[in-house]
Amino acid sequence: MIRVPRLATAAVTALALAVGLPELAHASPDQPRAQRSDDLISPGLSDGPGDGLPPGWELTGDGADQHLVWRAPQPVPMGDARVEFYAGDRLLGRPTATDDQRTFRLKLADEGVTAKDALGDVQALAGGRRLDKPEPAAPPQEAAPAPDRLPAAEVDPGKPGKYRTVKGEYDLESVKLPGFPKKVEMRAAVVGPVDAPGKRPLALFLHGRHGTCYKGDKSDGSWPCKSGWKPIPSYQGYLHDQKLLASQGYVTVSISANAINSQDDRAADNGAQARSSLVRQHLGRFADWAADPSKAPGAVRGTAPVDLDRVLLVGHSRGGEGVNRAAFDSRYQPPADEDGYPHKARWQIRGTVLIGPTVFGHNPDPDVPSVTLLPGCDGDVSDLQGQLYSDNTRGVGNGSALHSSVYMVGANHNFFNTEWTPGQAQAPADDDFSPSGPRPDPVCSPGHGPRLKAKQQQKAGSTYIAAAARLFVEGDDAARPLLDGSGKGAPSANPARVLTHAVGGQRTPAVVPGRSLEVTGGTLCDQTSSGSKGCLTRGAKGQSPHFAGFEVSPDPGRYALAMNWSRTGSTMSVKNARPVSLQGSDALALRLIVPPNTKGTKLDVTAVDASGKRAKLGQVRADGLPGTGYMATYWGQELRVPLTAAARAGLDLKQVKALELTSRTGSGKAWLMDAWGWRPGTAEVRPSRLARVDIGQLRVDEGDSGVRTYRAPVRVTGDGNGKVRLFVPGPNPDRFVAKTVTVRPGDTSVGVPFEVKGNKRYGGPSSQDVFAKTISGAVVGGYHGGVFVREDDPMPKVSVKPVAAKVTEGKPLKWRVSLSEAADVETFVAFRFERVSGSKELSTKDVDKAWLKRQFDSKPNPERALSKVTRDPYLSVYVKAGKRSAELSVPTVKDRVREGQESVRLRLYTFDENWNEHRGPVFTGRVRNAS
Repeated sequence: MIRVPRLATAAVTALALAVGLPELAHASPDQPRAQRSDDLISPGLSDGPGDGLPPGWELTGDGADQHLVWRAPQPVPMGDARVEFYAGDRLLGRPTATDDQRTFRLKLADEGVTAKDALGDVQALAGGRRLDKPEPAAPPQEAAPAPDRLPAAEVDPGKPGKYRTVKGEYDLESVKLPGFPKKVEMRAAVVGPVDAPGKRPLALFLHGRHGTCYKGDKSDGSWPCKSGWKPIPSYQGYLHDQKLLASQGYVTVSISANAINSQDDRAADNGAQARSSLVRQHLGRFADWAADPSKAPGAVRGTAPVDLDRVLLVGHSRGGEGVNRAAFDSRYQPPADEDGYPHKARWQIRGTVLIGPTVFGHNPDPDVPSVTLLPGCDGDVSDLQGQLYSDNTRGVGNGSALHSSVYMVGANHNFFNTEWTPGQAQAPADDDFSPSGPRPDPVCSPGHGPRLKAKQQQKAGSTYIAAAARLFVEGDDAARPLLDGSGKGAPSANPARVLTHAVGGQRTPAVVPGRSLEVTGGTLCDQTSSGSKGCLTRGAKGQSPHFAGFEVSPDPGRYALAMNWSRTGSTMSVKNARPVSLQGSDALALRLIVPPNTKGTKLDVTAVDASGKRAKLGQVRADGLPGTGYMATYWGQELRVPLTAAARAGLDLKQVKALELTSRTGSGKAWLMDAWGWRPGTAEVRPSRLARVDIGQLRVDEGDSGVRTYRAPVRVTGDGNGKVRLFVPGPNPDRFVAKTVTVRPGDTSVGVPFEVKGNKRYGGPSSQDVFAKTISGAVVGGYHGGVFVREDDPMPKVSVKPVAAKVTEGKPLKWRVSLSEAADVETFVAFRFERVSGSKELSTKDVDKAWLKRQFDSKPNPERALSKVTRDPYLSVYVKAGKRSAELSVPTVKDRVREGQESVRLRLYTFDENWNEHRGPVFTGRVRNAS
């Protein structure tokens, strides 16, 4: 089922610390977590009835400060996909996570939604994968077998080369990156040849978002690591790839990004710019060392000198988005105030390899060749949104760069990195794919179907990275058929089953779906809608990488052509507004989607010229990819028909007006992504003249009164003119308005105006957002910005007083939390159960069973002290917006056991605007026997 994204965050509320000892408090944690926000467990977590929400969900607060809260039964591992809340197919927003990754909170007013909206089929998802409830597993018989093994290409880049290799590491002084409070490490693993002549090309690897520190079987996202904890060496996870490339004559470097992973949830672009800055910091060091080799660390001096005119960037997951940004940051300088490397590039990026990447900004570099590996069993970035690194380049630049997508059946997200792989990693690691039901998944569960073992997946990944290096860096056209949809394979990648397609390179556009097309016998469908005009409508089993959503909706201009037939001979005709020329092309290449697990879809392909002359070019046949459940298996396979029949029929290939697809099976469905004139050979990449657009963030004070107008900055640089689509809030807060604007370098008139109302009551900071996507002639760097309004009124002070701190069992312990004055936002105070010494501590059998379940998702048995009920036994009290007080209650129960006085200790905890933790005073409650 396709998920249609809407706005993620329209306003954020910073934490503020108000101290009037012993009074401590903080406001609602709607600003992204920096380090520690701990498990602030909400009272009243739903157990189903009452509020209409399923177990684990609740609504807190009211009015403008109502929050939707979900508590996961188990921690959600730190990964690359973002957690999202949906109501049915509607994206409500992206919640803030606590540090233990179990409690997720979304402020509804910031998303323009209401409690009523949230009560409709509420869901928590990440990358299209359901988190809060297992989805029914598909019956094993529904899964098709893996595709046949491809015939071998002329070359096999997975074979080791002739050079001896050496490895080492360097660890330089950490660097400060804009917007990140903590410095970022400059650590890397280097593997290179020791006997290769001359200067050698450089391949740089960047890992994705993973845990940062570990101790025993525990990991977290802190940085720097706590005492007794070790950094997770994610950067060492690509040594198998590095050794293969080094044996073939490449100097390779894999860099660490733990500090970015720990802090990237505070960044509007989820850390893409920071990762780009880090990549270019390392490349800058290599440029320095090339100029003065004596200053290079030993690991670099021990291998061959590098040729910085031949650089390949390899990024995994969010690292893929980072190296994509680094590629066009190397050609188009980002704004200096947002960049951690404000210097001109002294290198040339020849290509990128993106492994299971995120693409939150939908902003690929159109002029740097790329290969995107799409793992068919990805359990993290499950929607395989990285497909857009190919799709979104169409029509942006001049189309000379090849952009390849490689669909690898049976591969998961983590195993490309050995340090994320169980049995190979030093730190705790897991298989990111988990079946959506009690049965093993017939495609992706280990030991089933085409699922790859870790070393098989790693070998296949190494092979396709080396193929990209051979094509993009060395210019060896013999490697192209492995990547461009020509249907050739590399024996070194076996037993992996791999399919490829591509755009760009030598291709000439024949059909690219858009409003100008005239379609009969089919429909022009909307990629991002699940309604009647959507390409994948409600109820579809699985999703399409091509249809991955943007930050907001509607997201206009994204179409495919849909066929749905019930008889042989049904025809879809697609007519261009103006004839196109396919002169010089050898074949017509279609990127065609058929439903997963289908077999033997056949379509005749016919071309029609401007005079009406027709020629049947041939027939294509496609089998659906094997898939179950939420897997992203609606993927466009490249199918080609030669143009020789057109020449024999006298068709004017300079004036092709229409294409027709005619069914040769009794019933079926298909979606045409596009069609291209194809010819062999690797095109010379010609950089386009493109504008660069960055949406900035203007920070202003709220003020005490009146209304002021501010403009969200839109900065335009580069050396060309282009068109971009700006998404700005519309009259209905639930919808964004898409505006197409022409941008020119230096133009400052594009900024978006916003009004800010001042007052004298604390309400926390807020923001009004602008998003941007390119249409043509431009690249977008900072795609998310706006006006950030700082709260300039002090937060109310908080006092805590006992109401009933000494009670008889069966009565609740109570404390009153009071504000010095009302606030415009919900305020909460956190308490943590601490161990009691000197007397008996209240246990899980001494408190109300339903309360225990709601608070901690826990049962009374086995009996244990409340300070040990969970790892982080936190309670929180919410003071609603406009109110002055709230109550903390611990309900006790009567029992038949005669025992002495029992006690609890509750420590107050608060957090400042940077999420630094502050310990407050302890409050003690005592419970005596009822008789």
